[in-house]
Amino acid sequence: MTFDYQVAVIGGGSGGLTVAAGAANFGADVALIERKTELGGDCLHYGCMPSKALIQAAKEVYDHSRFKELTPNEYDRLFKKVMDRVSEAVEDVQQHDSKERFIDLGIDIFEAEAAFEDEHTLRVGDQKITAKRFVIATGSSPAVPPIDGLHAVDYLTNETIFSLKTRPDSLVVIGGGVIGAELAQAMSRLGIDVTIIEGADQILSKEDKEISQTACRIMEEELTVLTGAKIERVEQADGKTIVHYRKDGRTLRVESEALLVAAGRQANIEKLSLPKAGVNVVEGHIDVDHAMRTSAKHIYAVGDCNGSMPFTHVAGMEGKLAVSNAVLGLSRKASYAKVPWVVYTDPEIYHLGLTESEAKEQYGDKLLTFKMKLADNDRFMAERRKDGLVKILTTESGKIVGAHAIGAGAGEWMQEVGTVQALNKKFQSISNVLHPYPARNNVVSQTADLYWREKLFGSRINDVIRWYVRKLR
Repeated sequence: MTFDYQVAVIGGGSGGLTVAAGAANFGADVALIERKTELGGDCLHYGCMPSKALIQAAKEVYDHSRFKELTPNEYDRLFKKVMDRVSEAVEDVQQHDSKERFIDLGIDIFEAEAAFEDEHTLRVGDQKITAKRFVIATGSSPAVPPIDGLHAVDYLTNETIFSLKTRPDSLVVIGGGVIGAELAQAMSRLGIDVTIIEGADQILSKEDKEISQTACRIMEEELTVLTGAKIERVEQADGKTIVHYRKDGRTLRVESEALLVAAGRQANIEKLSLPKAGVNVVEGHIDVDHAMRTSAKHIYAVGDCNGSMPFTHVAGMEGKLAVSNAVLGLSRKASYAKVPWVVYTDPEIYHLGLTESEAKEQYGDKLLTFKMKLADNDRFMAERRKDGLVKILTTESGKIVGAHAIGAGAGEWMQEVGTVQALNKKFQSISNVLHPYPARNNVVSQTADLYWREKLFGSRINDVIRWYVRKLR
């Protein structure tokens, strides 16, 4: 049997659901194909939602342990309660992405693997779907590096770690990126001896170097971080996983009860038979232009599968563009210069635009850098959360080209900077906004005040003002 649609969406994660709902609301006949039994994608089931539930619960355990030392038995009991809480959180959010909601929009849902037979035909299980246009939103899955012996041992990924029922005594995390750092710290706070092994010179390598170094120093108070370490092989013996690695010219080893592989992501495209549809793949991702079109102009790709930025909010943004372009025939283009992200370690890390090294390379001597330590802000002093900083990068006129921070709740209070940038306003305009005292975002206005100190009080204009005050006032 063959079904015909105006738009067929492959993948029921954030990007795909955005496209399907938007296209249906515009009046298009829509098919949504999802190979798994539930909608929501990686973010809901294995990423954003369970990890944030875990991070919050682990923080509560950690805060409690700072006032009362916990025994191994108490950690075991709390670990089970935490993992149950994670499952409950996922179930709550799942209701927002229920199949019924999309069926009520008039969308036909197919639960099967999809593969192209030609540029306008999909094989979906034992059925065929034809469509005028397609949107691929198949997401990504954990990348497993080619480490000798890895496939012969039991290891966890972000897709399996939330299914743990018992607390391991120790955990080695391969990879110090966002996923590795977030999960490593959370597990450490549940009474687990955690070691991160990262091949690069710093963890969180996409962050501003000063921010990353601060994060590493803070995390090392709770767990072990090994950077510049190349893993040579992995083996299991006597119920332990043994990771052999080379660092500083020496071959060393670390043993643990559990192993988490958090070494990046790979696009879920291998089963789509993309060559049959004329869709080009570059470096493991679907190649798209700024309008989200692939090399086959009636086929679009959004989210992790196109290799742009691996964040749920980016997939949603690209999905909105794909809807307007595919359904309405527009040519709206994506811009990533104003896309922020947050690393939900404790303290949180906020990232927008260029890092300081990237900005210096692009703007040279015309770059202005404004920094404020949280230790100089009353609210963070009162909360005893003084370890952190804000760093804003602007042009001489105040155009924001980068914004970074590490501090408690930075993902919320730093978004003020992101809003100002999105509205094409200058950084110094934040100085004109009255902030309630002692809100955390006061540290942002304090940083903005530095612009005037730099541009006004340290310039010839200030000399003129001082002369005017002395002579004429």
